[in-house]
Amino acid sequence: MEITAKFLELACAKAWEYQGLTYPNPAVGAAIVKNGSLISCEAHKKAGLPHAEVEALKAAFLVLSDETAKKEILSKLQTSHEIHNFLTQQADELFGDCDIYVTLEPCSHEGRTPSCAKLLSTLKPRRVIIGAKEQNSEASGGCDILRQCGVETIFLNSEACDELIEPFFRWKNDGGFVFFKMALTMNGRISGGKISCDDSFRLVHELRGKIDLLAIGGNTVRVDRPTLDARLVDGKAPDVLIYSKSDNFVRDIPLFATENRKVEISNTLEPIKDYNFVMIEGGAGMLEATKEIASHYLFFISPQISGGCDLESLDLSFKILHSRTIDRDLLIWAKRSNG
Repeated sequence: MEITAKFLELACAKAWEYQGLTYPNPAVGAAIVKNGSLISCEAHKKAGLPHAEVEALKAAFLVLSDETAKKEILSKLQTSHEIHNFLTQQADELFGDCDIYVTLEPCSHEGRTPSCAKLLSTLKPRRVIIGAKEQNSEASGGCDILRQCGVETIFLNSEACDELIEPFFRWKNDGGFVFFKMALTMNGRISGGKISCDDSFRLVHELRGKIDLLAIGGNTVRVDRPTLDARLVDGKAPDVLIYSKSDNFVRDIPLFATENRKVEISNTLEPIKDYNFVMIEGGAGMLEATKEIASHYLFFISPQISGGCDLESLDLSFKILHSRTIDRDLLIWAKRSNG
């Protein structure tokens, strides 16, 4: 069977749906392929939940197996340990003629979840094709485990997989991951009330529930009087940095009344360095002020044209890393480009 990067690209796209939501774990995707046909494509969704390989193997078992009783049992299993134990005992040689594409080298360590490399070495798929090498010493070595058990293991050195894993390496190895989130209309309006659809708004709250710090400009606080919490998902409200030259804020707005978080007002962006996972929200001023700080950008583009453009003074170029629709909106993950 031919090895093709398209299955890794599908796995990457699936994993991007959970970028940031898996913190402090990486976003990872996996695809199971048999006779050149895609059987399943899944992703790691949240720290503590099954890894991408396990989710994909579970989904593939439910497709490939003809044993109804086993499928009924597996369909009800949710934890990593339960699924690992089931597949180890019940899969037999079901995956022996399958290729498994995974965006990141399968983990070798035993933590909150069992080792994916050890599971795959037991199931013995035909091949494991890996897009990016694990650089975390605590989890590396999965490739060696597979090869020692006779499983053919191939690295494709995928640029798409490297881009997917970069946020994780930034917060794990480089002192922090900082990204800028902005909601805007097709003609560049960012002001005037809610722009994004409800599904986009909920995703933002999910991200707020994961980040350590939310940085925002002073004008946004004065005009919008926001809460900046994660109430839609019952998540923990992040600490807030208000970037402002003057401290003239009304203290009776919800932002200052939210419990169990710190709100700091600063005329510099230096406090960002004290946090590991940071989201920046704001308008043109914050976009300009943080262009050397934010490495990634998350845009929610609403399919409407209304009012005027609020970003006319900016001249920025981006490389699109991932895009998809979320209800009516277009979601884009991007990085700054030189051209």
